[in-house]
Amino acid sequence: MASPTLAEDIRQRLGECSPAERKVGRVLLAGWPAAGFETIATLAERADVSAPTVLRFVTRLGYRGFPDFQTALRAELDERHASPLTLYTAGGYGTAAADGAAGADAGPAALLGRGREVFTTAVDRTLAEVPPHDLERAVQLLSDPKRHITLAGGRFTHLLAQYLGLHLMQLRDEVRFLPDRPVERTAHLASMGRRDVLVVFDYRRYEDDKVTMAELVRDAGGRVVLFTDTWLSPVSTQAEVVLSSQVGAPSPYDSLVPTLAVVETVVAGVITALGEAAHQHMQRGEETAERAGLT
Repeated sequence: MASPTLAEDIRQRLGECSPAERKVGRVLLAGWPAAGFETIATLAERADVSAPTVLRFVTRLGYRGFPDFQTALRAELDERHASPLTLYTAGGYGTAAADGAAGADAGPAALLGRGREVFTTAVDRTLAEVPPHDLERAVQLLSDPKRHITLAGGRFTHLLAQYLGLHLMQLRDEVRFLPDRPVERTAHLASMGRRDVLVVFDYRRYEDDKVTMAELVRDAGGRVVLFTDTWLSPVSTQAEVVLSSQVGAPSPYDSLVPTLAVVETVVAGVITALGEAAHQHMQRGEETAERAGLT
């Protein structure tokens, strides 16, 4: 099982801290991860505590000192920005060491066993760590008929954006995907306002345009729902709802299986929240598809 990220560890440990130490933790989280590379003196000043308090805080987290904490943060950020190519190299995929000798250890049974272990653990941990209040708020926003929903994904995660969006389209009105063409995308973003919800899927090797989109929506008074990994997309600073997932896989590619489980959990919540309205919308859709010959 993967260890929690530094930010997750800080959040979980705040309850164990003294009031002064909690101030340090909150300052770190508010400016994460850049705040972790500030000097002890700067952090102490921003948190309105003493320098020894900063040192006590990182010691409580299990580090020998502030340089040790910053070394761990650098290592985590390297992992946060890892690409499939770097993971392939680091994991030794395709080498004799990784593949093993011929026989059962390299066969389909071993691969299936490894997949079962990795995916079961990742899905179980992801669903266990989803904050109930974030799930509840996501369902509220996506089931509110007064709100307009726009979905945007990335290189691979556009598939999940489409998956969620197509489900929502069967349950309610005013659901669309962010257009690809620059003129249409610009017009759409410029028209978004207080009633709009932008649903963003952004995973490591994060895309700069997602941050800009989120900022535009927030500046216009709209809301942002973010699906991301445990390292947290930079969009998290703009998002009202953050639903993070494990990405462990038996290959150098990050798995989207746990995210799909979260997406389907959200869909189930939206169906419950909409109630009979969802049923009627689905029925109208079926009747329209049948008359138009689209079934």
